[in-house]
Amino acid sequence: MSVEPDATPPFHSAQVAGLLHQLAGRGIYIGTSSWKYPGWIGPLYDETRYLYRGKLSNARFERDCLAEYAQTFRSVCVDAAYYTFPSAKYLAGLAAQVPDGFRFSFKVTDDITLRHFPKLARFGTRQGQVNPHFLDADLFRNAFLTPCAVHRDKVGLLMFEFSHFHPSDYGRGRDFVADLDRFLGQLPTGWDYGVEIRNRSFLHPDYFDTLARHRVVHVYNSWEAMPPVEEQWLAPGSRTHPECLGARFLLRSGRRYAEAVERFQPYTQVQDPNPAAREVIVDMILASLQQSRPGRAYVYINNRFEGSALGTIAAVLQLLADPIAKLHPHL
Repeated sequence: MSVEPDATPPFHSAQVAGLLHQLAGRGIYIGTSSWKYPGWIGPLYDETRYLYRGKLSNARFERDCLAEYAQTFRSVCVDAAYYTFPSAKYLAGLAAQVPDGFRFSFKVTDDITLRHFPKLARFGTRQGQVNPHFLDADLFRNAFLTPCAVHRDKVGLLMFEFSHFHPSDYGRGRDFVADLDRFLGQLPTGWDYGVEIRNRSFLHPDYFDTLARHRVVHVYNSWEAMPPVEEQWLAPGSRTHPECLGARFLLRSGRRYAEAVERFQPYTQVQDPNPAAREVIVDMILASLQQSRPGRAYVYINNRFEGSALGTIAAVLQLLADPIAKLHPHL
């Protein structure tokens, strides 16, 4: 199938909600990276819900819009968990705003996944230092899993995102894979785990084999220095879990994050359609629908990918309509 550059349909929440809910009923969760975007007022959010004295209240919007998001979508990727361990209060607040059947996928806190702390202000005196808790399974279990366990039925994929490793971190990919193997072997079972890497040279059979041995998902991810997802999707052995799939469409390969933010804000419309990526999303969803045993698929779209996650999702669902009608007329 092909996608013309100007073929992005408008996003209408009432039209897409039904199919998104039906797919979630089959274990296929399609959502966005975060949800607090004022640029989505109109197609997704009703502005009148967030007015105070006739003006949009940003505080009210950020506090309450998740409940409205969950009327259309059945999953979201929570990026905020990457920056600090989620507290019991924070998780309870999220869970209270969504219905049964909704799934939060979390980026695991970077205290677990950074080998060295970057030279960023938020790290304070830790800047440039070795992280003593890198791949600390006990810390992950106590500080991350324990509060999540209370809301286990609303937790989706737990993703270990590893920023680009420099030679000072790992001289060879096999050394990272050896450390990852030991870490994954210590994790409690019964959760959906995913690993997202940002070193294209680490996409090696040994890496995929290690994830497969632990039944951990390779998170297909589009990032500036990573090969496009459609290339990762075709890599032998990349489907590392027979009953689970994870993908995040973040940036076009070769594009920097800051460039995408400047170009696409406030994320009201698709500005740079990516037909090949849309087709691979369709392929992923259809592959999940056709597998012999019921499983889970978690697919998340970022505003920085094409300009508006809502527009990308509307386009993907349009492409899915005919194949799903033929393969699964009951959906």
